[in-house]
Amino acid sequence: MKYLNKKLALALVLTISTATFSTAYAAVSEPTMAANTETVNTAIKNDEPTSDRIEHYKEMAMYYYWHGGDIKQAEKEIFKGITLKGKYDVVENAFKEAVLLDPYDLDLKFSLASTQIIQKKTSEALGTYEQILNLDPENFNANLLQGLYSKAIGDNSSYKNSISKLKQIDSKKANEYLQKLETTDSVINEKLNTAPPANLPQKDHAIVILGYALAEDGSMKEPLIERLKAGIAIAKQYPNSKIIVSGGVPKQGITEADAMSNWLQTQGIEKDRIILENKSTDTVENALFSTEKLEKEGIKDVTLVTSASHIRRALTVFNEASDFYAKLNGKNSDRDFTNVVYLDYPSIEEAQKVSKDEILVIYRDLLRTSGIWQYPGLQR
Repeated sequence: MKYLNKKLALALVLTISTATFSTAYAAVSEPTMAANTETVNTAIKNDEPTSDRIEHYKEMAMYYYWHGGDIKQAEKEIFKGITLKGKYDVVENAFKEAVLLDPYDLDLKFSLASTQIIQKKTSEALGTYEQILNLDPENFNANLLQGLYSKAIGDNSSYKNSISKLKQIDSKKANEYLQKLETTDSVINEKLNTAPPANLPQKDHAIVILGYALAEDGSMKEPLIERLKAGIAIAKQYPNSKIIVSGGVPKQGITEADAMSNWLQTQGIEKDRIILENKSTDTVENALFSTEKLEKEGIKDVTLVTSASHIRRALTVFNEASDFYAKLNGKNSDRDFTNVVYLDYPSIEEAQKVSKDEILVIYRDLLRTSGIWQYPGLQR
């Protein structure tokens, strides 16, 4: 009964604390959040059923993925003898423990590899994918992930081997991903604009401004304000264009989209020009949820506005989301994208350079947008 009560309490905690879209979550007090973390950090005992221990580790991993928590407490009570440096260390080690309990579950291994990719532990992630392929050589996703992440770090030999294997497994699907990759590589080399492009369409055009995490008090941080300034410059030059503000994580009951909309209106933008996308929690969801609104509005031309360090990833996932919606609706993908950036580099020349780390993240989010979940069944 004691164990059941603990599980019920954990389920209630997670139901409340992971509801990132709700304004109720934004009102949770600091003491309550601290108590939630303590519940998640409850020691896992070997006399508990194995399936429940695995679920507890998965719940812990996702809790820390979203919220972080008391690292020292987790280090002391759960992962004894392991030094933890941050919340993703907790996520990684939780999945490692789950994998030990069920070495047959490939989804747990995929989740472990994803956490290693987030931490840029690429060689370790590639080793985890290799384990998956040792057990399931025909696994399309494992071959694809291993191949693209090998390409991202410059291992073209392994990439070519993966592509060859993918064509043997499913040639049509492999060629579809090669096309996605070709589009992505062209995006990576795209010129960045710090001023509104000339000759944008006067109708069926939208400006999509991507959000940035709000401060704890619900106020906007500098990167978001700078993105809005870049967006409003286009809005004034193209007064017929709709403006989609995209971002759903709330702070103090207000989402990024709400804050952005309010700011634009104080700068003279009419409320009926603004479309709120207030459900997304990251760049992939920015793209998927904003594209649904672009489809609804019949908009063919889009100018994406975000930071220079973010724009290539944004363009990649918006292109992929547009291709998906076109396929979903049985039509050809014909949406065109331009960009305007807030320059968060010392110079535009520096902004045009692309590091291996950025390519790694671009490929990761391309795959996520294409429907391959980062944490299968848990988190896109």
